[in-house]
This record gives sequence, C-alpha cells and structure tokens, in this order.
Amino acid sequence: MKPLIQSPAARTALGLSLALSLNGVYAAQATQPTVVVTATRTPLAIDQTLSSVSVIERDAIEASGASDLVNLLRREAGVDIVRGGGLGQQASVFLRGSNSNQVLVLIDGVRVSSANSGAFAWEHLPLAQIERIEIVRGARAALYGSDAIGGVIQLFTRKPVGVEGSLGIGNHETGLGDVAYGWQGERGRFGLRAGAIDSEGFNASNPASGEFVFDPDHDGFTQRTVSADAAFDFAAAQLSGALLHNDDDVEFDQGESNSRNTTAHLKLSGRERPWQLQASHADERLDTPAFFNRFETRRRQLDWQHALAMGGGELLWGLSSMHEAGEVIDTFAGMPQYDDERDLGAVFAAWRGGHGAFDWELAARHDDYDHLDGETTGQAALGWNLDDAFKLRANVGEGFRAPSLNQLYSPGFFGLFAGNPGLQPEHASNFELAADYAAGDWQFGLRGYRTSVRDLIDFAGEDFQAINIGRARLQGVELEWQWRAGNWLASGNVGWQEAEDRASGRDLVRRPQRKGNLALQYPFAGGWIGVELHAAGPRPDFGLDLPGYAIVGLSARWPLAERLDLDVSVDNLFDRHYELVHGYNAPGTTMLLQLRWRALP
Repeated sequence: MKPLIQSPAARTALGLSLALSLNGVYAAQATQPTVVVTATRTPLAIDQTLSSVSVIERDAIEASGASDLVNLLRREAGVDIVRGGGLGQQASVFLRGSNSNQVLVLIDGVRVSSANSGAFAWEHLPLAQIERIEIVRGARAALYGSDAIGGVIQLFTRKPVGVEGSLGIGNHETGLGDVAYGWQGERGRFGLRAGAIDSEGFNASNPASGEFVFDPDHDGFTQRTVSADAAFDFAAAQLSGALLHNDDDVEFDQGESNSRNTTAHLKLSGRERPWQLQASHADERLDTPAFFNRFETRRRQLDWQHALAMGGGELLWGLSSMHEAGEVIDTFAGMPQYDDERDLGAVFAAWRGGHGAFDWELAARHDDYDHLDGETTGQAALGWNLDDAFKLRANVGEGFRAPSLNQLYSPGFFGLFAGNPGLQPEHASNFELAADYAAGDWQFGLRGYRTSVRDLIDFAGEDFQAINIGRARLQGVELEWQWRAGNWLASGNVGWQEAEDRASGRDLVRRPQRKGNLALQYPFAGGWIGVELHAAGPRPDFGLDLPGYAIVGLSARWPLAERLDLDVSVDNLFDRHYELVHGYNAPGTTMLLQLRWRALP
C-alpha cells in the first residue's frame, strides 16, 4: 500500500458523476428505530446520534447483490475502494479521503488491522459471515484511540437460529456456499457457521503493470471460513463470546499467498446496569513463498466500560490495555527480519446529554504506548432539533495513528526504506457541519467536513527511511437521500471531495473528486427486483490520471418455496472496461446465482 502523501504528476480535472446506492428495502420498512453501537460505544437510536452514521443490515446486504465486502462498501457515501483484480485480490478502503490504515476496523468490537502493516485485509472477510455493518465518519480517537482518523467501520458477525445455508455459482468458474446451525434457549444460545469460496478468477494485471509483473494467466482465489458464537444468561449478567477464522489462498502473477486470520472475544456484560468487560484476541499470518517472507501479528486486548446516569444524560468511562506483537520471517534463511512488540494503556470518558431542543456529546481519552509520547485527544458535538423533522449538527474531534511495527522496525531492503524507531504518531483534527431531514416518504442528509492531517509518515528520509514529514487536507460535501412511493424505494448519494498533499498541492492518489450511487428497488411478496448505478470521476494514480467510469448492476430475489429463495445478481452489466489501479484489471460483467434456504429452529 502506498503512503498517503504520495501524489500524481498532475491534478485531475473537475468532473461530475452520479451513482446510486441501495441501503435495503427491509431497513427502510423497519417499524423499530435503528440502533447503533459504534458512534457512542453504547446502544443508541440512530436519529439520536450526533455523528454521521450509516448502517447496513443483513437484509440490505443480500438485497444489494454485492459479490463481496469490497463491492458492498463502494456504495456508501464517503467510501472509495481500490482493488487490483477480482475476488481475493488486495483491496484498500479510503473513508473521506483518509488512507486505508487511518480507518479503525472492528469485528464484534475487536481491532483487526494488522499490527505489522496497520491495514485491514478487506478481501479476506466473506459477506456470508456478516450480519451488520456500522460506518461512523470523522475522527474518533477520543472514544477509540489510534487509527480512527477517517472514521470507524465495525462489522458484526452473524448469529444463526435454526438451520440455514446457501449455494452459489458464478462466472470465472466461481462456486460458493455456507451452512449454519443455531440453538436458542431460555438461558442462552450457541451457533456455528462454515463456508467456502473457490474461483478460477481472471488475469488481475495487464501489460501496463510492467514486464516484471504481468503474466497472462488467471489469478484464482480459495477461501475457507468457520465461525462460532455462544451466550449464557445469569441473574444479573450475560457471558458471551465469538470466534471467526478464515484460511485463504490467493494467486497473483508472481506466485501465491496463504493468509490465515483469527479473531475471538469473550465478554461479560451487565443485564440491567450498562457495564461490560471484554477480552479479545486477533492474529494474522501471511505467507508468500515467492518472496521468501512470512508476516505474523498478534494482538491481545482487555477493555472495561461502564455507563452511569448523570445530569439528565449518560456518563461513559472505560479502561483499555493492549499488547501487540509482530514478526517478519525470511523463509529462505529461516530467520526473522524483525520480531518486536509494544504495549498500550488507555483511559477515556464521554458525557452525552440534552436540554430542550439541544443535544451534546463530550469525550476525552489518553493513550500511553510504551515507546511513544502519550496522546490526549478530545471530541465535542452539538445537535439542534429545529422541529420533529429537521436537525442541525456540528462535530469537532481529534485523531491520531500510531506507527505500525513495519514503520518502526523493518530493516528495509538492503538498508533502503527501513523503519524508524523514533517515529511519532500521525495527527488529525476534524470539523463537520450536517443537516438531516426526515418526514413522510423523504429523508435527506447533507454533510460538509474538513480534516487536517499532519506528521504523516513517508519513506523520505536518508536512504528513504521512514520519517514524519507529510501534511494533508481532506475536505468534502456528501448528500444522501431516500424516497418511497408505494412499493418503490429509491435511494442514493453524491459526494465531492478534495484530498490534497499540502506540501506539493497535488491530489492524493486513487481518490475521485466526484462519486455517487443511485438505486431503485421494487419489492413484492417474498422477493424484489432492483437496479443500481455506481459512478466515479477521474482520479490520479502514480504518473497518470485514471478516467472516470460508470457501471450498472441488477439484483433480484425470487421465492421458490417457503423458506427457499433464488438470488440473482449481475455487476457491470454492460461490461465496462475500467481500472481502479493502473495496470490492473477490474472485473467485467459478473453474474452470481445463489440458492438460500432456512429451516425452522
């Protein structure tokens, strides 16, 4: 992954693009208010939050027709995705122009980004395992600490009840399936799910990638996933836990990589009083024999938080302790290139309340890494409810990103591009103004933001050693809307953003200034049919500009019998040729047929 401050030779021309995004007819039809956890670390109705939040429920995931998590996230306002190739190929997610390692990623509350690289492997998490996604935009260090500069994306795994499963086939010789069983009793529950994906794929690169990269073969992908969850209720508390493990084989033009990722947590939470204690574990192993290296990373974390009624609102406070370890092994010599670790202790507090037409949130946190100066961050938000339909919000916050273990300790390549133990964190400040309107069949949300990032890490020192040198400005406007007319549901978003390297004045690479999404869906008894448009304007890459593009997708569900459905999705219907990374192909027309079934508990 390229450093954030890298820029192309020239700024892209302004362009206009429109696209459509499906948020799911089922979510829109819900009679109960949507509750989010990530925005405040406690359950709260989404219309009471003072943050810019998107929620993607399971029904909306299936209705989207997305083939994987990366294609699902591209539909969301403020989200840009970059991937060289198809299923399983390396992917990055930019949130409001921030770098991919400046977005905090959680799975069931567990930090999952690599301690070595600092980034999360989006391509290795199958949609079949995801129940819900919450996206919170803007700096959130005051609640979560490191990494949350662009925002926080939390993924919640599924908890099956009864027997369910799916089988699917698609082009590029793709086959997938999963099966799950869950039991629910008066005092507890448990569930198991297993799945697999196998795809012959297509050639990820093209001749423009260079003679030392390009190889005219198919780059396939195989994935095996298993998950488990359990919960037991006591008189005053609940003990719960979950495990997710995946094992992936990814082909590329120079060879093949094997990736293994495991996340697990055990949580004790109060049933009447809002407190919880969570112990979590995450590890990753990436083995690439062609490059004679293996990356291993481990993270252990213990979190406590407690909420108390205070001043007509809620006071939340908590403690966190984390241990990270990373190792890079030269598999040819059988020796580690580096093997290091670090520890973190943190304390935070947040107060949320309201009076009359006004709501507020205040938060502060202190993080203390054993090799860095302490980081103290804050956040404040104010909401003004003009009436039942119209609300104004203002939010200011700070963010930081601790350097990854690679940036600290990597020996580099023959002394070049080496890490630097003297690095300090990247820092950011964020400001946002927003207006929300919801009445009758219409919903609108308009947001404007600016994030200033400093002390960015780049390999620009002597012998290209990592140093804190860069500055960036990320600013933009986002508009989201939804409209219902009878059974028809239309939804969409458009966005303008400017992500600029302040030193050179050039745009940051692979972030379009204009993008958007639009979707139209018609549900009928037990099924639906939908169409969507996704478009992005021109964007810079290294040494050139990539042209804009627009692609159309279709999705449908047809009930075959009670608890048996056929899902059909087609992406890039008109086989539009485009690139997200220069020299690497994006998928052409892609079709997927899935048979889904559910049995009574």
